[in-house]
Parts: sequence; structure tokens; C-alpha cells
Amino acid sequence: MWIPTEHEKYGVVLASFRGTVQHGLPLEIGDTVQILEKCEGWYRGFILKNPNVKGIFPCSYIHLKNAQVKNKGQFETVIPVEDSVITEMTSTLRDWGAMWKQLYVKNEGDLFHRLWHVMNEILDLRRQVLVGHLTHDRMRDVKQHITARLDWGNEQLGLDLVPRQEFSMVDPDEISVTELYRLMEHRHRKKETPAPASTHHLFVHVKSLMSANIGEELEVFFHIYDGRENRPLSERFFVRLNKSGLPKSPEKTERQCTLFVDLGSSDLRKDVYIVVHIIRIGRMGAGEKKNLCSVQYRRPFGCAVVSIADLLTADSKDDHLLKVYACNTESEWHQIHENIIKKANSRYNLSSSNTGLAVALQLLHGDIEQLRREYMVLFTRGVSITRKLGFSDVIMPGEMRNDLYVTLEKGEFEKGGKSVARNVEITIYVLDIDGQVLKSHVAAGSGEPGGDDYHSLVLYHNNSPRWAEQIKLPIPVDMFRGSHVRFEFRHCSTKDKGEKKLFGYSFVPLMQEDGRTLPDGNHELIIHKCEENTNLADCTRYLKLPFSKANLPSNNQTLKGTKESFWITSFLCSTKLTQNGDMLDLLKWRAHPERINDSLSKLKEIDGSEIVKFLQDTLDTLFGILDESSLRYGLKVFDSLVHIINLLQDSKFQHFKPVMDTYIESHFAGALSYRDLIKVLKWYVDRIIDAEHQDHIQQVLKASEYIFKYIIQSRRLFSLATGGQNEEEFRVCIHELFMSIRFFLSQENKSTTPVAQTQAVFLRTFPAVYGELLKIFTVREVAGFVRETLGSLPTTVHADCPLEAVKLQCIAKTVESQLYINPESRCILLPVVLRVLQAHMQEQRDLVMCARILTSMLSLIKKEENGSSEPVVSEEVELIVESLLGVLLRTILEISNRPQPAGPAMRLQFQDVTGEFVACLLALLRQMSDRHYQQLLQAFSSKDDLRDFLLQIFTVFRILIRPEMFSKDWTVMRLVTNNVIITTVLYLSDALRKNFLNEKFDYKVWDSYFYLSVIFINQPCLQLESFSPSKRKKILEKYGDMRVMMGCEIFSMWQNLGEHKLNFIPAMIGPFLEVTLVPQPDLRNVMIPIFHDMMDWEQRRSGNFKQVEAKLIDKLDSLMSEGKGDETYRELFNSILLKKIERETWRESGISLIATVTRLMERLLDYRDCMKLGEVDGKKIGCTVSLLNFYKTELNKEEMYIRYIHKLYDLHLKAQNYTEASYTLLLYDELLEWSDRPLREFLNYPMQSEWQRKEYLHLTIVQNFDRGKCWENGIILCRELADQYESYYDYRNLSKMRMMEASLYDKIMDQQRLEPEFFRVGFYGKKFPFFLRNKEFVCRGHDYERLEAFQQRMLNEFPHAIAMQHVNQPDQTIYQADAQYLQIYAVTPIPESQDVLQRDGVPDNIKSFYKFNHIWRFRYDRPFHKGTKDKENEFKSLWVERTTLTLVQSLPGISRWFEVDKRELVEVSPLENAIEVIENKNLQLRTLITQCQNRQMQNINPLTMCLNGVIDAAVNGGLARYQEAFFVKDYIMNHPEDGDKIGRLRELMFEQAHILEYGLAVHEKFVPQDMRPLHKKLVDQFHLMKSSLGIQEFPSYVRASPVHFTNGSPRTCRNSVPNIISPDGGRSITRRSYPAVNRYSSSSLSSQASNEVSNITGQSESSDEVFNMQPSPSTSSLSSNHSASPNVTSSAPSSARGSPQMAEKHKHSRENACLSPRERPVSAIFPNPLDPAQRAPPHQIGDNTLPRSDPNLSAPDKVRPTPSSWSLDSVKEGTTTFSESVGKLLCPPVPPRPPYSGSSAKNMRSQSPAPTSRSPQKTTVPPFTPSPTECQSTSLVSNSPVLSGSYSSGISSLSRCSVSEASGTELPTGDHPTHPLPPPTTLPNSVSSSSDEPIRRENKTPPPYSVYERNNPRRPVPLPHSLSIPPQTDPPALPPKPHQLRTGSMKLDGTSDPRVPRPRPLPRKVSQL
Repeated sequence: MWIPTEHEKYGVVLASFRGTVQHGLPLEIGDTVQILEKCEGWYRGFILKNPNVKGIFPCSYIHLKNAQVKNKGQFETVIPVEDSVITEMTSTLRDWGAMWKQLYVKNEGDLFHRLWHVMNEILDLRRQVLVGHLTHDRMRDVKQHITARLDWGNEQLGLDLVPRQEFSMVDPDEISVTELYRLMEHRHRKKETPAPASTHHLFVHVKSLMSANIGEELEVFFHIYDGRENRPLSERFFVRLNKSGLPKSPEKTERQCTLFVDLGSSDLRKDVYIVVHIIRIGRMGAGEKKNLCSVQYRRPFGCAVVSIADLLTADSKDDHLLKVYACNTESEWHQIHENIIKKANSRYNLSSSNTGLAVALQLLHGDIEQLRREYMVLFTRGVSITRKLGFSDVIMPGEMRNDLYVTLEKGEFEKGGKSVARNVEITIYVLDIDGQVLKSHVAAGSGEPGGDDYHSLVLYHNNSPRWAEQIKLPIPVDMFRGSHVRFEFRHCSTKDKGEKKLFGYSFVPLMQEDGRTLPDGNHELIIHKCEENTNLADCTRYLKLPFSKANLPSNNQTLKGTKESFWITSFLCSTKLTQNGDMLDLLKWRAHPERINDSLSKLKEIDGSEIVKFLQDTLDTLFGILDESSLRYGLKVFDSLVHIINLLQDSKFQHFKPVMDTYIESHFAGALSYRDLIKVLKWYVDRIIDAEHQDHIQQVLKASEYIFKYIIQSRRLFSLATGGQNEEEFRVCIHELFMSIRFFLSQENKSTTPVAQTQAVFLRTFPAVYGELLKIFTVREVAGFVRETLGSLPTTVHADCPLEAVKLQCIAKTVESQLYINPESRCILLPVVLRVLQAHMQEQRDLVMCARILTSMLSLIKKEENGSSEPVVSEEVELIVESLLGVLLRTILEISNRPQPAGPAMRLQFQDVTGEFVACLLALLRQMSDRHYQQLLQAFSSKDDLRDFLLQIFTVFRILIRPEMFSKDWTVMRLVTNNVIITTVLYLSDALRKNFLNEKFDYKVWDSYFYLSVIFINQPCLQLESFSPSKRKKILEKYGDMRVMMGCEIFSMWQNLGEHKLNFIPAMIGPFLEVTLVPQPDLRNVMIPIFHDMMDWEQRRSGNFKQVEAKLIDKLDSLMSEGKGDETYRELFNSILLKKIERETWRESGISLIATVTRLMERLLDYRDCMKLGEVDGKKIGCTVSLLNFYKTELNKEEMYIRYIHKLYDLHLKAQNYTEASYTLLLYDELLEWSDRPLREFLNYPMQSEWQRKEYLHLTIVQNFDRGKCWENGIILCRELADQYESYYDYRNLSKMRMMEASLYDKIMDQQRLEPEFFRVGFYGKKFPFFLRNKEFVCRGHDYERLEAFQQRMLNEFPHAIAMQHVNQPDQTIYQADAQYLQIYAVTPIPESQDVLQRDGVPDNIKSFYKFNHIWRFRYDRPFHKGTKDKENEFKSLWVERTTLTLVQSLPGISRWFEVDKRELVEVSPLENAIEVIENKNLQLRTLITQCQNRQMQNINPLTMCLNGVIDAAVNGGLARYQEAFFVKDYIMNHPEDGDKIGRLRELMFEQAHILEYGLAVHEKFVPQDMRPLHKKLVDQFHLMKSSLGIQEFPSYVRASPVHFTNGSPRTCRNSVPNIISPDGGRSITRRSYPAVNRYSSSSLSSQASNEVSNITGQSESSDEVFNMQPSPSTSSLSSNHSASPNVTSSAPSSARGSPQMAEKHKHSRENACLSPRERPVSAIFPNPLDPAQRAPPHQIGDNTLPRSDPNLSAPDKVRPTPSSWSLDSVKEGTTTFSESVGKLLCPPVPPRPPYSGSSAKNMRSQSPAPTSRSPQKTTVPPFTPSPTECQSTSLVSNSPVLSGSYSSGISSLSRCSVSEASGTELPTGDHPTHPLPPPTTLPNSVSSSSDEPIRRENKTPPPYSVYERNNPRRPVPLPHSLSIPPQTDPPALPPKPHQLRTGSMKLDGTSDPRVPRPRPLPRKVSQL
């Protein structure tokens, strides 16, 4: 049975648990779990990080921890009872863990490793804390380390700053907001600028002396030297080195390491040096023999110097190798370091090139105790302390020191009867009063222990030696009296014995008779002669002698006249001994009472360090004098006391204040002193106003704190002694004293007068007195003193008076004092404080101090509230609100609007003030209860005041919400702020409802309220979705989701508005929309219905909701582009609003609006997803096109439309789609006119006229057309620009434009263009973006891109897509699948402009443009068998299914792909297929023969291979198969309707034979010698072919006209044969003409065709060759789009190879046809062994090598000659509609073909209307060759879709000028004007058309993107909005003039005169862009 647990509530998982049991909860090691129930060794509970999933787990897997349970029951929360630092560490490390892994993913290796080390370090420290064995101090240090590292990691990872007190996290609810702000600010500052340390220490570690020739022991002395003052700053550090140069005692680190302590900041400068002197211990001369002398001498060796400033920049752990220098002469030794510093090179030299002293030097900063903690190893290992000479900058009480430093300066000695100077050595001893040598009290320096004596160094043969050696004599204080130092002088002989002979001595006593020590400074000592050591044994003998020449009596000329002298310098550093006689006189005042006056007077002249040494003794002395003779010395004692008190204010002695405090508390015994002190103090205060000099009085007042301490302590002592006598008298005295003070404070003076300055001095010290008064007086009494004293200050003061600032400081200290903490005193003091504060804040003065005071007050209130004094707090809050809330709001507003000061320090202060005031406001509002709010709102006397207050507070709240208000990582502070704001807003909304609704409605207040609410909800710090789960959980537990609370409040307030809602429509639509886009479901559910309300009210007001719609659409784009909104929002928006409007009368229009907005969201979301980093350009472009179309056609939003035009343009440029970029920019260009209207600055365009912008766009577009090799389009724009320049007589630019146009013509003729391939792509399944989903597109491939590459690219773009392996249309299951399916195959373009392509003599360079540009329709053929398949001859049942795809736009356009608008399926019968195949092969042959004749071929191979392929296939039975299939009696009987077609097939066969004959003749003429045998074989096979066809001679219709070729090539009349197949390739029409099927489409069969094709074509290639079912790029020499005759089959059946019987191996079922191409034979791809990636030049392009059923082709004939010339072309292009055939030409009929009739294609599946029947018209009009850039109606009219009315009326009429077709088809009625048409007879060519073309185009809604599709009948512009010009009635000569071109674009009759002035167009919205 499961039992709820009582104590087992919280635990940590010890081992991972898989949770495989029923209801098992999987656990990971380290997870924390909350336990709910227990049952037989199992727990039930949940993991804290995922509380929604509950389950069971074994008890043994859990380590239980103590925890505290809150809210027991269903919603209980468990808080572990452990150190808060541990809790924080655990949660922080968990958060870091996930982020740490992300650092690795993002490749931020440096931070990854650093964080890893810190995490390990924290874990290690955590273990130490958990073990619990640390001392209190160590625990503190560990926690400090932990928090420092936590803060570092949080900062590095961009996490929040954690406010802490004593290392523990602070709960914001437990402390005041002001206190929280102060903590945050403190941590922030600490993070920014660590406080510089004032104390510094130098660590020195001597490693070794590196020298080649040491051989002797060394002594090394370090000291710090001041180069500026030429004096040592520290004592010496002494290290002994052995003969190898290493420290003698390596095991004792204190002997080789030292710390030079207590260096001030002023000592870290460039001219302070570390000086090293090295002394060797050995023989006199460095090179003497060892056996000469055994005596050791201390001799100079070398010196090294390094500047301390160098250590500041060097790495702290660097080892230094110091160069060692030696002096040139020993007499310079004493100043060698000075010479090195001064760089006096002549006086020293390097002792040896390789001599160096290796030392480690490191500067450490901070207090010595702090260093002990931070560098524990250093201190535990052992380090000696080397002190400064003298006291440090700060003298600490209790510091014991008694060091006498003696420096041996110099000596003057006589020769002593010797011929050379002496070698003098001094030995120093310290002897006590008894004459005994003091042991171990002579020290050469720190580092080595002191010795009994000291031997100076010896300077060789020098009677005036200068040593400059410093020794330290640490003599105890009690031994100082009577002790003396003796100096013994000896001559060191260098003879054999090497003896040291005494010749004199000097001595100096350490203390004088009167108790003063030896004064500091130089002393010239007398050298007494003495040659026997025994004479010195009894010191009493010589102590009576004089020791110093300065002290000699004037009559002792003997000693004064001696030349021998010895100089020393002494310096005493003692905390107990003094050299000052005045100090001693004062301390011994009882001995000399007559000197008291002088001593008291001289006290001020004594050095401060001497006074603080004897502070207690001095104070005892003063109060002793005061007690004994107060009347006589009272004033002087008082002044002396003031002097000592003020001395302690000095920073050097400030640490002695505690000494004085201790003295007052424990040692002071002046029980009667208070009377005299009060009397003298009152006497001084009374004299203030009259006194001329205030300096002394100010000194007295500065000391008033301690004077009061003495007064109070004295009174307490008196009370204790007397049982509280004279209490009343004392109180009266104090009251009188305060009356005097109040009197002098109440004096009004100018700010500069001395009295005002004295007032300021008193106010600064006055708060320090409160604590003392409280020791005797009650709280109320003291508060009364303070209130009256502060109240006595003059109120009318000048703003610039410094007294005001001091007064405020006094108030601040008062508020921070102990007195103010007491609630009783606060009641008395608060009004005074508030009055002063209010005055200052109103005048905006001293705001920093005001903020400080307010902060203290509010922090105190919070603490009190946490206590028990609730009523008092409430009363205080009420007072503060009444006095300060309004002024506080105004202050924050003024500060925020004030420009920030320039200096960084000032800016910092400025920010401080703002933050402080904001914290104060928040603290105050948080303290306010319901009652306070009610009182506040009732206090306003009028509605206007309330209105102003509400506006003010809403504005301030908006300022608080600003991101810059707090630092980025202050999330804790921001959440507290928001909590206070929402609480306050809830209170204030009631006031808003009660006071500003109905007739009292105030728009401004309501608007401010809504605006605040919106920006509140949208704050980044409230977007919980962006936080980590743990952080989100904490916030929700503490505050809930404040966005939802505010959203509910908005909704509630909105509902209250009633009819006033109309005031906020449409203004609030955008803000509310932004709120609903916040990804919080509850908030969305609350807020979205408001839009229904808005629609309803707008409908009531104006009958529609256009405003709502417009605003929604405008705002959606900007908001969603910022990343707001998601698919869930779209669905929610749609569903909620549709549900809401179900019962509305305006339901239909509402549904329309919702649908529009929803569709826009779909597109915007797709656009945003596509624009993400890493997405491919194709996806981005497609998405942008979709959105751009939507804005134009559905929304009519011109500005958004233009913005997206430019976004699309930028994408194209980035992807190097220059042609598409041009078409895109052309959309904007079309919206502009050639007018002078000014346009505003927009996007990157400056302010300019419309003409200038259009000119700029034209030039940019031309440049991009040039880069995209689309020169024909550029030429048209050049002409338009040239025409403009000409009309303005701008001949300079006109000339440039004409030259540019000419250069484009040159490029057309000279440069090669790659012919693109086209692919049909179907996107099926719901996983595709909306703009692709279940749609099919045709895409223009990249250069050199074949089907395989394109397929791979698409699969890369959509990595989750599945490639479909068939070409059948998918069914509904695929459409609705939750996946992505791609169906890709190649398609063949059907050119619109057939006229240019059929002209003779037009170069291929020009034709190629028309073949692949402005393509609307694409074709794809699939062969299949219908009925029974004849194995003997499969041609009988081989049908072709032809699919024609019509696009919504022509390619190329603004995108590389466009959607398919219409599919048409037509089945082509076997006979029609045969006709097409032979027709195309004939065309190919003609083309190659013409190219060969005109020498356009570099070699004859293409013609050779084509002839060989046709003849060889025919000989081996190719054409015979057609004969067997269609010419047999059975077929003719069964298909009587095909009679004409059979005749046509027979005619084409004969024609092919005729062409072959002519081709062989041409071939013979050009064939090279080595190919003659092949030619002969071809001729022989041709004769065989003729005989196999039964041709003995050509039929009469062939013979009737001799074979006549223009330029020697065969030529036939294009229109001589009746048309049976419609231009669309199989469309049923009734006319009798039978044009050839389009020669520019790809083959009807793909290269992976089914087995039928293999049998038909009779391939001889390997059996694994498979033909693709779509026209693959690899089926031709370049691509399926590159051939002039695409419908020619690959090969025909052959008797030798590829016969139908042999071709079974090639069979593949239709289902197995795969879209991905396989290997193809090389001959099928390239005529020559060229690189597959290389395109052949146009004249080498062969035919399409299609698997068509052409029996005349063999395998080798799959090479594709180039269709360069059309002189052999006798077949009219079959795909032309009316619009393509306007302007088509007739050619001479060679050879003539008899007309025949035939039936239409079978089984037509197209759903389009049947076209009208029209016979071709024959005419003798001479051929007209249009310019490649002249706009034929084919490309002008047919490609222009008609815009929907919504767009054409909104932006500009971009519709084309539709010309009805000559067949009589009229334009449908619509928005477009009908133009009068010339009669059909005026057309130069026959016109054939299908009537569905204009209908299809009229129904198109998307914009025209083709450069040929620009036309706007609404405006009379000089040039149409199409770049090409329709043919005129009388075609002009080429090139046409610009004016003719422009007029032709307007009217078909060409009668309009371009010079006629145009009417001024109406102003349009677009003119502003």
C-alpha cells in the first residue's frame, strides 16, 4: 500500500535506473527527486527538472537529504536544508553543463576548456564544504572562492548576476528593493573595477649567482633605494652563498626568500630601485695565492640594480637575471649603485661577461593578512620579513618595534707611521649597562639571525674609507638605558700572518641622561687610540670619555684638533622610545610643574607619530592636569585634547581611533572633567558669531564627537561614583549647550562667510554625537535635540549655498544613524527629513544625496516590516507617499529625459542616481497597501490632477521597462520591477475605470495605459520561452506568468471601453497584434478575440473593416520578420476568429479578411524560415517571389511590394542570377514614369525626381542584363533611355547610350551563350513550405547543369525529401502525406517567337536567344503502346503521350522557376509520330548542308555522321519499317481517315532521299582525302536505299521543280503543306494545313525510354543502356534544349543491329522508367570526344538524338549538327499560336508538296476550348527579317498576363496591350481596352492560332515579369511596359528609329506622334517611393 511520506521528501539519485518496470521512472545519476509516497522498498515521485512525469523507483537508488516542505499537500514544494552556497553551486553547475556542451558544438574551444577547469575546481571546493572539516576562516575563504568562480562563469556564459549577502543568494522578497539594488550595484561595480590596493609588498627569492670564477663564499645584500632622494627605503635582506654561488642553507627558505613589506603606492615609481650589493669572503686580493694568508676578509665583489617599475609590467612569475657590475676603484664602492642608476659608465664595468644573479621578483598587492590567506604556501614554507626604514604609511596600534639602524658612513685615519695607507676593518659590539656584550643583537639584515658582533668590509689601502654599510640593532626597550655601541678599528695586514691589529675605538651611548634616545642623523665620533684589547675589557674606563666631537666642551682642544674621525648615521624606529624632549617634559609634568604651560603649548609642535606612541600616557597627563588645576589650565588642556583628537583624523593615524575609544571606555578616569569640557565647549560656541578668526573654533567643532564622548563618559563615571548626583544640573548644562548651538546655527550668512563655514563643520560632525547622547538621554529626548537643532537652520537659503549640501549630508547620516532606527525617534525626525528632501528634489539639487537618504529610509521600513511594528511602518509609508511620491515621479522623468553628461565618471554618477531613484520608487510602491492606494487616489482634488498623476506614473513605468534601465544580466531586478509595476497597474486600473469612462472619457490616459501594457508584455525579460527550464520554473513559482496577468487586465479594460473602443481603432491594432504574437497560449486566447471586437465596432462605424485589415497586414510583416509568431499562432488566430464571427451579419467579409491574414501569415512564416542562415538561395528566392506576388495581387500593398522587389533583387545578385535580378528590378522600374515629380528618400535611394530614379534603374537593369548575357533585353532599355536623352537634347549621354547599345549588339554576335536546360519539379506532401506544397514548377537550370546535377541539388536543398521514381501524376495519398516527395524530369521549351527561328540567314547566336527566352510552354513526350504490339514491327502501335505545361509566367523572369498554370495531355498516333520524326531529320539534314556550304563548320564530321546515320539505317530497313507499318493495304483500309497523312509520310520519305542526294553532292565537295572511302561507301549505300524504297527517279512533284537552294542549298516552302497537327503538338483543329511539330521541344521520348523505343530505334549499344523518359541533358551533345530538330529519333531499326527481333534486351516497363538518367553512349552525347562539362559552340550543336521512331537513323547518327541556317527548312513550326505567327514569312517553295487532307490527332485530352479553324494565307510579300530585339507580337502580346483587378487598380495598370488574333478571336471583355485591328489581308504572313491562348492569359493574376510584358494602357507613356515592340502595319526597315519604336508600342497602326505632349499623369501613391 502506498503511504505518503512524512520525512523522506528529497533525495539524490546514486545510480542510473532504467525504469523498465511498470510505471517505472527512468533516473540518471545525479538527478534530484521529490518523493511523494513509499511502498515496500519503492518510492513514488518525480524528477525535479520534469515534475509532470511521475513514476516509481527503488529506495536503494536514492540518497535522502534533509529538506523543508512548503505548502504541504498536492502542490507542496521541497527545499533542501543545506548551505545556500551548496544549493546554488548544484543548480548552477547543472545549468552550465548543458551550455558547456554547446560551447563544444559552437567550436568555442578556449572558453570550453576554461569553463571545464572552473567547473572541476568548484566541484572540488564543494566537496570540501560538504565534508564539513573546515575551520570558520577557511570555510569563509572557500565560499569566497566558490562565489567568485560562479560569478565568473555566469558572466562568461551571459547568465544573470546573482545578488549575494555573505556569499549566500538573496531572496528579493526578503529585502527592500533599494537594498537589492545596492547589492546588485555593488556586485556590478566589483566586477567592473576592483579597488586598487594601497599597500604593496615585494617578494624576493634568491636562486644563485652564476659566475665562472667565484671560488669564495659570498654575502648578498638587497635593499630598496630611492633614487630621487638618494636614500635607502628599507633595511637590508642578507643571503649567504656558498662557493658555487648557491644559497648556503637551501633547506631554510626564510634564508633565501623575503618580503619587503609596507611599500606605499608612491614607492612604485620608476626612480625606486632594488639594489643588490655582493661581498666576497676571502683573501685581500682576488688573485692571491691560497697559502699566503688564512685570514678571511669581507671584500667588495659587485653590485646589481633593477627598477621596481619594471616589475609592474613583467609577468609576476618571471625569473630575473641581474647583471652584476664591479667598480673601477674601490673608493667608489659606497656609491656604485648610484653610478649604475645614473649610468656613469666610466666608474664601473661588468664584473664578468657571464656573471649574473638569478632571482625571482614578484610584486604582491594588498594587506599582509590578505596575502597570508592568498599565498598560504609562501608563508607556511617560510619567508623572512624585511621592513621599511621607519613606520609604514599607516601605523597600527599594538605594533611593537624597537629597531636602531646604524650606518657606517666613512672614516679618516692617519697612516700610523706606515708608508702605505691602512686596510681598516671595523668590528661592532653592543654592550649593556654592565658592560656585557649583548648576544645576537647585531644584525647585518633580515634573513640571517643576528650575531654578537659585526665586521665591516675592508677597503684596500685606504685611509679615508667609505663603507655605507647599514646594520640593524634590535635592542629590547628595557635594555636601552645604559647600553652603548662600540666600534673597534683594526688594520688588516696582508703579510704572511695576516693579523688584524687594533689601533683605536669609538663608542656611542644609546640613551641620554634625560631619557631621550640617541637623536637620528649623522654623528662624528671621536676615535680613541688603543692598541690592546685588554684596555677595552672594562667599559667604565672609556664611558666617561667624550664620544662625539659635537658634544666636546669648548676647552678640550686636544680632541677637537685630531684629524682622525669616524662618521655614522643613526635612525631609531621605536614604538616605545622617543627622542623628543618636549614630549618627555609633558609626560613628567609633575616633576616640573612650572613647565606645564610651555609643555602644553609645545604639544602642537611635536610630531604626530611621537604623540600616538604615547597616546594613553599623554591623555592621562592632560586629564590629570585638568583635574588638578582646571581653572588655570582648562582652556589649554581642552585645546591640547582637540589637537590630539584631530590628529587621529589623519589617514596615517586613523587606526588609532580604536585606541582612543578603548581608552575612553576602559582607562579614562576623569569623573569631574565633563563640567570643564562643557563649559569650555559652550564658551567657544558662544564666541563663534563675534570671532574674527574661525579656524580654531572649527578645529574644536571637528573634535566635537570625541569631546562629547569624554563628556558623556565623565558624567557616567561621576554618576556611578556619586549615585547619580547633580543629574539635573548636567541636563541643564547640555540644554544650554544645545541652545547656544541652535543660536549659532540659526544665523543667516552668506555662503562664503567664516560663520557659514563653521556651521558646515558642525553639521558634518553632529550626527556622530547622537550615539553618545543616547547613553544618558532617552530616544525621544535625543530625537528632540536633533529635530530642534536641524530645525533651527535657516530655511531661506540660496540654491548654490554649500551649507545646503552639508545639511543634506547631515540628514543622510541622521537617517543612517542608530537613533533613526528606533521607531519612536522616527516619528519625530521623519517630518524634518521629508521636508528637506522634498525641497531639494523639487529643485533637482543634490540628487545623489537625496537618493542615498531615500534608499536608507525605505530599506529600514522593509526591515521593520519584516519585524513586528506594522502600524508604525504603515504610517511612515503614508507620510512618504504623501510627501515624496509625486516629486519622485517627476524627478525620474526629468533625469531620464535629461541628456547624459559626456564624461564617463559623470555618466556613471548619472546612472547611479537614476537607478537609486527607480529602486526607491519601486520600494515605496511595494510597501503600499490597499489603504495607501485608496488614500493616494482620494487625495487628488480634481480630475486633472489625477489625470496628470496617472500619465506621469504610466510614463515612468514605461521608462522602467526600457532595456537600458538595468544592466543586461540584472534579471532579478527586472523581475522585481515588473512585479511592482503589474501590482500598481492593477490598483490604478480601477481609478481609470471609475474616473475616465463614459462622458468623462480621456483618450490620452487610456492610450498611455494600453501602450504601457503592451510594452510590458513584450519585454525580453518576461519571455520565459527563451530561458532555461530551471530558470523558467523559478520565475513561474515566484511570480507566475506576468504576461498573462497583464493580458487579462488589457482584455478586461478593453471590454469596459464600450463605444470608446472606436478611438483605438486602428491605432491599437498593431500593439495588440504584437501582444498576441507572444508565444504564450493563454495570452493568445485572451487577446485574439479583441480583433473580433475591433472588426465588429469598425463594421458598425463605417460598414466595413478596411482599416483593421490594412493595419493588421502592415504590422504583420514587420513583426514576423523580427521572428515573432509561429504556425500555432496562425492556426489559433484563424480558429478563434472564425468561431467568433459565426453569428455575425458581416460573416462573409470577416471570413475573407481572416483568410487573407492567415494566408499572409503562411507566406511570412515560410519567408522567415527560408531566410534563416544556412538555407539555400533557391528556397529564399522562391519564397520571396511568393510573398511579393501576394502583396501585389491579393493585398495591393505597393510599398511592401517594392520592398520585397528589392529583397528579391539582392538575393538574385548574391546568387549571381543577373538576368533574374534585372527582371526583378524591372518591376519597380515599370511603376515609375518619365516625369519630374519629386520622390522621397526610400530604401537606399536618395531624394530625387522620378525621371532620375527611372534612369538609374534603367542603367542598373541594363548592366545586369549585360552580366546575365541577356543583351537583347538590354538593347530595348538602351533605346528607351536614348530616346529620353534625345528628347532632352542630352547628346552626351545619348552618344554613350548608343555606344552601349552597339556594344551589346557586338556581344550578341561575338560572345558564346550557354543554352540552359529546363526541369519540371513537383513538390508533393504537407511537409513542404506553403509556397511549394503540392505544386509543380518548371525551373531553368544553371549553366552546365544536367538532370543528375539538378536532381542532386534539389535533394540537397530538401534533405528530407524522397525522389519519386516515375513520371505519373501522384494520387491523393501522396498529396496528403506527412512527408516530402520530389518528382523531377527534364522538359523541352516551346518557343513563342517562331518567326526568327524559321528565317534563313539569321545567325545561331541570335536564334539561341529566341529559343530559350520568353518561354511560356514546355513539352514532355512519353512513348507507349496502345493495343496489340506487333513484335515484327512495333511502329504500328507506338503512340506518344505529349504533355504541354503552361506556366503562370514566362522563363526567364523574376525567378528561375515558375508554377505550372495548366497541363494539357495529347496522344500522338504512330503515323503522326512517324511524320514528325522524318520531318525533323530532314530539317536537320538541310541545316547541316547549309552550314557546310556556307563554311560555318570547322570540319565536316557532323554532316558525315548525320548522312551515315540516315543512309545506313535506311539501307538496313529503317524506312522500310514505316512502309510495312503504314503503306500496307490493311492499314489503309482500316484507317481511311489517314489517307492524307500517309501521302504526307510518303512525300517526306522522297524528300529525304532528295535531300540526301544533294547532301552527298555537297559532302563530296568538302570531304577530306582520308574520308573518301567512307564517302564512297555512303554513295553506294544511298543507291541501295533508293532501290529499297523503290525509287528509280523522283516523283513528278519533286521533279517538277529543279532542286533549288538559296545559297546552293535545298529549300522548300514552309506553307506549302496543309496543317493537320495543331501548334500545341496534337491539338484537334479543323484546318487542313499540317505544320511540322515543334522542332525546338525536346524529344518525344526520353533517353531512358521504354523497351518499345529500343525496338524501334534499333540501338546497337550495350544492353544495359537505358533511355530516360524525359529529355535529359545528356541525350544530346549539349542538352535537350539545344537542338534545332528535337523530335528526330536516335536511330532506326537495322538489319544488322537493333532490329525489332534483337531488341528485347532493351525492353523496360513503363513503371520502371526512372527519372535519374543512367549511362549513355558517348555518341549520343557528343559528336566529338569533348569534355562533358564543356558546351560546344552554337555551330557545333547537333540534333536532339531522341528515341523517336525514325527508321532512317542508325546508332552512329546520334550526333547533333547545329541548326544554324534554315535554308533547307521547308516545314512550318507546328507549335505557333496566333501570337507567335504574326509576322511569319513565306519562302520560295522548294520542293513543292501537294496538299492533302488529314484528320486531327487522336484521343486529345486537353481541356482547353477548341481553336477556330483558319487556313494559312499565301502571299508574295518579300521576306521580312526583324531585328532580334524588335518586339514581335509573339513575344509582346502572348507573354503578358493580365493582372487581377485588385492590383491593377491599386498599384498601376501593368496589364498588357492585348491584340486580338487575326483568326478573328476577340479579346475577352475586362479591364483592358480593345484596340482596333487591321484586316487580315494587311498582315504580311499567314496567321494560325488557337483561341485558348488569350483566354488563358487573361485569367492570369500574377504580375508580368518578362521584360517583354510591360504595357500600361492607363497612362500615355512614350514606351510601353514591354521591352519589345509589336509589328506595325508596314514593317519599318531595321533598325527602327526610337520614335517609331515608342509609337509602335502604343498603337498597332503606328500613327501616333511621339512629339505630341503627353497629358500629366495623375498623382499616384507610388510617386512617394
